[in-house]
Amino acid sequence: MGMDEKLLELLACPQCRGSLALLPGKDGLLCAACGVVYPVREEIPVMLVEEAVPLDKWSGSKPAV
Repeated sequence: MGMDEKLLELLACPQCRGSLALLPGKDGLLCAACGVVYPVREEIPVMLVEEAVPLDKWSGSKPAV
């Protein structure tokens, strides 16, 4: 299935209010301005600043160890 495109249009980065882009694996939302990825778990975006992962540490929906 995947994330609804209309939902994606409504979402914004909770930190900078910038736009988000769905990653190719559909497991995260990228805020290019902040350089972070917000995970998508079970097709639900986790839009919490404290859950954001720096882009250089992003390894998919599972946290890097």
